[in-house]
Amino acid sequence: MSRILCAFLIVATLAACGRGAGTSAPRQLDNACALLKERPTYYKAFKATERKWGVPVHVQMATIYQESKFKSDARTPFQYTLGVIPVGRQSSAFGYSQALDATWKEYQRKEGKRMARRNNIRDASDFMGYYMNISRERNGISLHDARNQYLAYHDGHTGYARGTYRQKAWLMRVAGEVGQRSEMYKAQLASCRRFR
Repeated sequence: MSRILCAFLIVATLAACGRGAGTSAPRQLDNACALLKERPTYYKAFKATERKWGVPVHVQMATIYQESKFKSDARTPFQYTLGVIPVGRQSSAFGYSQALDATWKEYQRKEGKRMARRNNIRDASDFMGYYMNISRERNGISLHDARNQYLAYHDGHTGYARGTYRQKAWLMRVAGEVGQRSEMYKAQLASCRRFR
């Protein structure tokens, strides 16, 4: 009996260690070169999206930073009634890209990617490329314009076209921060030889 219990505890410990490593954020979120050196699979995913969709690596990185801080299992916080009774999450947003359930399912259907997962960096970055290209087609937003791409990403294509973001001072501020982070990442990536 003790051998079985010991084996179970070892397997459970190893599983917990493996799960935590995949969901934790990289250590240096303000240094693009260090971040990508720590997680080389991210760079491969971002470059694949850049080749396929034309969205620059630094724009993808700034958006993912804002949406999930590079945590694969990121979710919106719970909402509470009377301050203590949980009534569900603020939205169905999940994963690196914080894509909503319905938007993600539409992407899976249109791109023929039924097995794509929001907690997979390659799938999440491909989704961003797909979504940002729709923003370019429908709203004329350059793929290099992280600020306005973020506004459309947050408020949706129709919301952006209607200018709903103009009534949200907090969102305008956050979009400005996304634009600044994108430029910071761009400069950093240009300075590290490995990611030119």
